[in-house]
Amino acid sequence: MGLANVIPGVSGGTIALLTGIFERFINALKSFDLEALKLLSKFKFKEFAQHTDLLFLIILFLGEGISILTGAKLLEWLFKNYEVHVWAFFFGLILASVYYVGRMVNKINLWKVLLAIVGAAVAFGFSIISPATENDNIFYLVLCGAIAICDMLLPGISGSFTLILLGNYKLIVIDSISHFNLAVLIPVAIGAVIGFLAFSRFLSWLMKTYADQTLSVLTGFIFGSLVFIWPWKKPIYLMQNGHEVFNSHGDVIIQGYDKFIPEFNQQTFVAIAFIIAGMALVCVIEEISSRKAKTAEVELKKE
Repeated sequence: MGLANVIPGVSGGTIALLTGIFERFINALKSFDLEALKLLSKFKFKEFAQHTDLLFLIILFLGEGISILTGAKLLEWLFKNYEVHVWAFFFGLILASVYYVGRMVNKINLWKVLLAIVGAAVAFGFSIISPATENDNIFYLVLCGAIAICDMLLPGISGSFTLILLGNYKLIVIDSISHFNLAVLIPVAIGAVIGFLAFSRFLSWLMKTYADQTLSVLTGFIFGSLVFIWPWKKPIYLMQNGHEVFNSHGDVIIQGYDKFIPEFNQQTFVAIAFIIAGMALVCVIEEISSRKAKTAEVELKKE
């Protein structure tokens, strides 16, 4: 999930859905309520841990944290040297995810298909919005954290791509995480906590009340997000009065991408191989998740 969350166009929520932990994750976040605060104030740490599924969250966030901190540096190098191949791998990963998430919907009908189309249209709409310019104002950073974390929870909507639209992807993900810039990371983290606690309640309610409809929309989101990560594209730089616009770090600001159909050459076939590898990884993840779910079900019946 951590690695997925630092890739523009890829959602950690998609990985959570594929591995079967999405609903548990959302419910655990939602459990940080007044009851949890009451247990904590009475020093009932064991009851607090049980109420909030704390061990699960600690392990999950530890994995995410390690992956984000190491992944930011790794991806910075990969994008410089193997950009098309990185995009191709994640394109395959998301393409296969559409099938597996859509398979979770029970009794597909016209209404659910329409919801999926709406989800895809919304995700596609994100791709044609022009990004804002970089802004390191503390209140804007809090807002970036709150909005991005909500999108990271939603399968198919990338928190990283949202940060691109907000103009702060490079500032937060590449520069600040790589160099541990607390002046940027602390406000973003505060916004993320606020977004987590508020949005997780809404998502939990949706999953319990309208599970199939929600999954239909999420399937559309994931399908629509494929446009973000089409491997073959050229950056469109932000221009002003005929000149490129630079951010505070001296880098040209990218406002979007011009996508194209590649020529069939050796590099294209290698990229296609990476697409297949991404799809294969999802199949492996899904198979492992399915086996664990069956084992847990058998053990539960024995009890």
